[in-house]
Amino acid sequence: VQLVESGGGLVQAGGSLRLSCAASGSIFRIGAMGWYRQAPGKQRELVAAITSGGSTNYADSVKGRFTISRDNAKNTVYLQMNSLKPEDTAVYYCNADGLLRIGRKFGSWGQGTQVTVSS
Repeated sequence: VQLVESGGGLVQAGGSLRLSCAASGSIFRIGAMGWYRQAPGKQRELVAAITSGGSTNYADSVKGRFTISRDNAKNTVYLQMNSLKPEDTAVYYCNADGLLRIGRKFGSWGQGTQVTVSS
């Protein structure tokens, strides 16, 4: 399963960006999808996650500013990021798990997209 992210870039503090991540391959069903980020010198951390049923979970640092959503028909997950802060600067990675058509489980990561917030 391949995950392709898009939408990163450079934005000023207070601005907005929308990340997208599309999954492709021999997918039977996608379970949870999520966004993680990794800043230089720091560990990768969960930003937001969403189940196939639409239940969401957010890191405390992004609650009220970021919104995760998904389009199951397109196997795509989105992350709307508002009121961005310099500390949101990181490489953002998409993650998804689920079931392949051959009956095996999968767990995949995207290649990452850079988000840079200037002060």
